[in-house]
Parts: sequence; C-alpha cells; structure tokens
Amino acid sequence: MSKLVRFAADILYPVVLIFGLYIVAHGHITPGGGFQGGAVIATGVALVIVAYGYREVTQWIGKGGLMAREVVGLLGFIGTALVAFIFGMPFFYNYLAGQGGLFGVPVTYGPNPGELNTGGTVPLMNFAVGIEVWGGLALVILYLLSGLVPHDDHEKEGS
Repeated sequence: MSKLVRFAADILYPVVLIFGLYIVAHGHITPGGGFQGGAVIATGVALVIVAYGYREVTQWIGKGGLMAREVVGLLGFIGTALVAFIFGMPFFYNYLAGQGGLFGVPVTYGPNPGELNTGGTVPLMNFAVGIEVWGGLALVILYLLSGLVPHDDHEKEGS
C-alpha cells in the first residue's frame, strides 16, 4: 500500500484500539461488552493487515501470539468464574459486587451516574472476553487472508 494508507492506519489503529477498550470497559453499564469491544479491536487488526500486507503483519504478531491471546482470555474468564468456588459460592457468582474496593461499590438507586466500579466481576469477565474475541477474530481474519497469498509463498511458510 501507499505511504498515505500506512500513515492513516498508523493514526487510526490506536484510536480503534482505545475505542474497543472503551467499549469493553463500559460494557456493564452501557450497550457493549467484551465481545463487541474485541470485535472492534480485531477490526483494527484488519485495518493494519490491509495497510501493511499479510506477510508483514504475520511477521509482527504471528498466529501463535493470537492463539495465546485466545488462551489468556479463556483462562481469565474461567478463572474469574472459578474463584467463587474458593469462597464457597456457586460457579460464576458475582463475589465482588457490593463489597467495596475496586469493583464492588454498591449501586445507587435510580439511574447509574456512570460509576465504572459497580459491576463486581462483570468488568473482569468483559476484559477476558474482549481479549479472547480479539485474538480469535484476528486469527480468523489472518486465516481468511492466507488464501490470498500466492501458492509458492505457502510452500515457503511451510503451510
């Protein structure tokens, strides 16, 4: 691609990343959440692939890095749910809600004034899902675009 397209992608990718993280962080009080935010971030990955090309991007991040994001997100989600067992509560119990601290400020009556720390374990699970979806969708995009690489390049990659 041209230098202008690469420059625009360099400017837009951080904006897309921040917007995706915003959607993930506010998922428990506004429409959005981990899946939607992860999809927005994966769209940013697609933008970078379009600007720099498949080969160059796979050298930067690689499929292993995206699979690692999927595993970290999945383990974070299941781990957050399993911590409830340590406290003798049911699986997926919201053990941080209403307890005070970082994520457990009790919710006031009426409309939420925008407090981010009222969700208990829900924001933690949103972040885990966001990481998992980011890795998974970006991996799907890479696999779909791998079909566009000429056949002789597949043999060089070992595919």
